Amino acid sequence: MSKVAYHLIHPDRRNTSVVFASPHSGRDYPAWFLQRSILDAQAVRSSEDAFVDLLFAAAPREGAPFLQAGAPRALIDLNRAADELDPALIEGVRKVGHNPRVSSGLGVVPRVVANGQAIYEGKLSRAEVDTRIESYWHPYHAALRSQMDQAHAMFGQAILIDCHSMPHEAMDQVARKGLRRPEVVLGDRFGASANAGIVEEIEQAFRAAGLCVARNTPFAGAYVTQHYGRPSRGRHAVQVEIDRALYMDEQRIEPNANFDAFRMVLNGVIAQIADIGRPADRALAAE
Repeated sequence: MSKVAYHLIHPDRRNTSVVFASPHSGRDYPAWFLQRSILDAQAVRSSEDAFVDLLFAAAPREGAPFLQAGAPRALIDLNRAADELDPALIEGVRKVGHNPRVSSGLGVVPRVVANGQAIYEGKLSRAEVDTRIESYWHPYHAALRSQMDQAHAMFGQAILIDCHSMPHEAMDQVARKGLRRPEVVLGDRFGASANAGIVEEIEQAFRAAGLCVARNTPFAGAYVTQHYGRPSRGRHAVQVEIDRALYMDEQRIEPNANFDAFRMVLNGVIAQIADIGRPADRALAAE
């Protein structure tokens, strides 16, 4: 295995309970993986949350750690449980119950990228899949767990912002005629993964920046929010999905002309979200 599992950027001084993480923006494609896939280099990138790590790069400047995936989603999906194994892709795996994510080819080791394009010809061995999980999935989640534990120990709570992007077309079935199309979707698993007041403050941060926000439809959160969100224990997790059309050319997988301006808008949102996790005496904390 080559390439790193994750990149963790620490703030100079940690002064907020907020942790930012981006599990799908990894673009460290090992040569062996590209050789293994039947897709070309452009097509294999279609399931990436491309440039989300750059969009949220201001998080450490606001006193929050930022955990970024190194491995790309097509190689390993860090927003799935380690046991979400696809019997249609992996030798020796039996189907256990019905998991819609696995059935659609989007297990912990995906079978397809965007638009259902197959990544491989034939199946993968269980040993190869286990090696990927051990090399990439476990280190990423160990780092995320550690950052959440540190936040909780320091501030009495931890607030995870799970950063994602969504295809523009994802909102086609949700957008209502005559109403503004949502540009950001916040997922808190319908209230199960985060305190309602915290989610409201996060929503207000995006709205104050002029963005149209929806909640839980069509994205309520997957493994990360389900696993790390324990509001009763002071651990909150909110998934953030941002419309890719706001900042990138989805076909070319390149930043568009609006990228820098949109990143500046997000810098203000990030600052407000980080402020949610500061101690009550914020003036003292800033000294």
